[in-house]
Amino acid sequence: MSRHNEITPKTIDEYIAMQPEAFRPALHELRSIIRSLAPQAIESISYQVPCFKHHYMLVGIGVNRNFSSLYTMSPPLVKKMKDDLKGVKLSGATIHFSPGVPLPVALIEKIVRARIQENEVKAMSKK
Repeated sequence: MSRHNEITPKTIDEYIAMQPEAFRPALHELRSIIRSLAPQAIESISYQVPCFKHHYMLVGIGVNRNFSSLYTMSPPLVKKMKDDLKGVKLSGATIHFSPGVPLPVALIEKIVRARIQENEVKAMSKK
């Protein structure tokens, strides 16, 4: 469970350190996968959760009382990937999973790559 009301983290490291031990490995893994695919992404805390920005917000990570979360920040992507996401707990554009049952790395990579592409297309269309 996040302790947002006590202290608002200023960095992703602070955010992860504030979480219960059971959630930290998943957060470290998500961050590592995102950084490996989007090394140019800027890390920030937005809406009290760790976010990664590449042109625009790319994805976010976080926890609630029961689950770790990957915020895809793209309802259209979630719709497009509905077959890939069968059996995955979804809430809008957010994917939830239990700390001991991580998301498949290939699924995370597919989501992050798709979000990078969406953001790059959007950035190019604005030029």
